[in-house]
Amino acid sequence: MTIILTPLKEFKLPIIAECITPAEFEGKKLEEIAVLPIYEGNMEKTLSDIYKIEQDESATPTIVINGDNSKVRRIGKKMKAGEIIINGNAGMHLGMEMKGGKITVKGDALGWTGAEMKGGTIEIFGNGGDYLASPFRAAEAGMKGGLIIVHGDVGHDVAAGIKGGIVKVMGNAGNFLGFHMAEGTIFVAKNIGSRAGAYMTGGKIIVGGTVGSILPTFSIDSIKPKVKVDDTQQAAGPFYVFMGDLTEKTRGKIFANKASNPQLSIYEKYL
Repeated sequence: MTIILTPLKEFKLPIIAECITPAEFEGKKLEEIAVLPIYEGNMEKTLSDIYKIEQDESATPTIVINGDNSKVRRIGKKMKAGEIIINGNAGMHLGMEMKGGKITVKGDALGWTGAEMKGGTIEIFGNGGDYLASPFRAAEAGMKGGLIIVHGDVGHDVAAGIKGGIVKVMGNAGNFLGFHMAEGTIFVAKNIGSRAGAYMTGGKIIVGGTVGSILPTFSIDSIKPKVKVDDTQQAAGPFYVFMGDLTEKTRGKIFANKASNPQLSIYEKYL
């Protein structure tokens, strides 16, 4: 059975709707789902105030959300199982603290998607925002497990502080990619900005395109013909392999595609 949510209007104010999870909907009748609480701006309302709510007995995804939901925050918060499909854009904090299940976005997603995620899969067919897979302010760790795939570009401070999991970006990424990461894998198919891996203590960053810069606290280690992204994918090289961040006295790795980064050939004399 599938619950289908369709916006009743164009959303103008931020909407907090952490009730939109498979666990919250499970075992409830439509009239019970309709009265689940949400906030629109600073006004407490119910789900039926903003969505038309329908039921499809023949479909398989748990929840389908239609239209532009870029103002709707915390969809899939702490989700443990089931599936959410968003046929449009998604708002901030999508899949925050997620533990299982799958969220698919057939549009763009805004900041802090997959923040502090522990498991499950998020796949975004448009662009991801800033702070994807990263921790919230003052938190110690970002993503700890699971998989995030973005078919477009992502912003700045992506996968900061991650301690596990896999982030795949098929487009470009901004500055401070993998800042203070401890474990896990970040793969960017195209270009990245500056200061990737600053203060990283472990894990690996794989870049198929141009690297904005290599921090002076990284040291070239080797040249590898290819690198494993995960159990389903290997990235073809060759890759320059840099170890760092040496200020942390640890062994994180940045793999920079050799053909895309001829400026890095100056490091080869140190091998």
